[in-house]
Amino acid sequence: MKTSVFAAVSAIAVTGAMTAVAEPQAEVLHWWTSGGEAKSVAVLQQEFADNGGTWTDMPVAGGGGDAAMTALRARVLSGNAPTAVQLKGPAIQEWYEEGVLADISSVAEAEGWADVLPASIAGHMMCEGTWCAAPVNVHRVDWIWANADVLEANGIAMPTTWDEFNAAADKLAAAGVTPLAHGGQAWQDATVFEAVALGILGADGFRKAFVELDMDTLKSDEMVAVFDQMRKMRGYVDDNFSGRDWNLATAMVMNGEAAFQIMGDWAKGEFLAAGKAPGEDFLCASVPGDGFLYNVDSFAMFNVDGDDKKAGQDLLAKLIVGQNFQKVFNLNKGSIPARVDVALDDFDSCARLSAKDMNESSDNGSLLPSYAHGMALRGAQSGAITDVVTAHFNSDMSSADAVNMLVDAVANSM
Repeated sequence: MKTSVFAAVSAIAVTGAMTAVAEPQAEVLHWWTSGGEAKSVAVLQQEFADNGGTWTDMPVAGGGGDAAMTALRARVLSGNAPTAVQLKGPAIQEWYEEGVLADISSVAEAEGWADVLPASIAGHMMCEGTWCAAPVNVHRVDWIWANADVLEANGIAMPTTWDEFNAAADKLAAAGVTPLAHGGQAWQDATVFEAVALGILGADGFRKAFVELDMDTLKSDEMVAVFDQMRKMRGYVDDNFSGRDWNLATAMVMNGEAAFQIMGDWAKGEFLAAGKAPGEDFLCASVPGDGFLYNVDSFAMFNVDGDDKKAGQDLLAKLIVGQNFQKVFNLNKGSIPARVDVALDDFDSCARLSAKDMNESSDNGSLLPSYAHGMALRGAQSGAITDVVTAHFNSDMSSADAVNMLVDAVANSM
């Protein structure tokens, strides 16, 4: 009897020791595959390894993340979900409703996330009162990037209105310079579209149209004007834009083949990775108009079996929102920290401008979630809008017809 009890106690002790020393494991699905992005995710891999973890990388190329989501659904349906997945916006809640997300509230509460994250950002990370995702950063979407030498050579200043942008683009085209670097992919079309829409509709109009899906705003004369400007934008891109990845469009600006690009501040990560300096080699400014469109990268943890994987999730969540990673990662990525207590002394002028504008927009109510990057709407609604945008951009469809199609598409998606 004593031998049996001793054996049982020993087995429990051994099991407990094995659990205590379970090596954190994390298979991470993400779509950070370009130069600046790959350099950024390597920071997290290294910090994870430095803390005793083993990282299995699962990159799926495609800046918008569509291919990654297809891969994720296949994994979840097969009962073999990755440990952590790059997710954002309403997509987090959609996966939560399917009952496949893990609760990381114990880490969030131990690390005091509620005290260091803006309420609006924290709200995206919550699922019915529990923490289900960890924010990495805040990206601004509505940026114009420019080649400083090209603008100077053509006597052009950074545009502050759409009329100024159009005049600059016409001048550049006459000089044989491609005015706008663009990749003909649906999410890139949507990125330009929502930047144009913010400038023309204003913050309140944008919110009504692309957050609240207000039909009167969607079918307004102002929305016709948005598509009119998009038609001009189509004329400012080169003939070979179809299917081009966003980072290759950024390279066109970097190399002086094109003057401008409208893209989120992950584009800045490409400039920085190539050794380019803001204010010297490239210029940054918000698109014409008031407001700030944000895109927050985050990681959601999926239900997994095994103490090693669960330990990996806890460690990953802790590191992602930790001050060190928030600083080092965002210095590489081009974005700004999600934490409000990270000093920006080492950040460049574009990042400091972004932080300043974000705080001001938060105060005046013009801090808005990006529809094009999955922050404002669920997939069906955002997809319906983007389908119309791309159909218009790649055809001779009139602006009035595009607005009618937009209203019908949104109505049918609800």
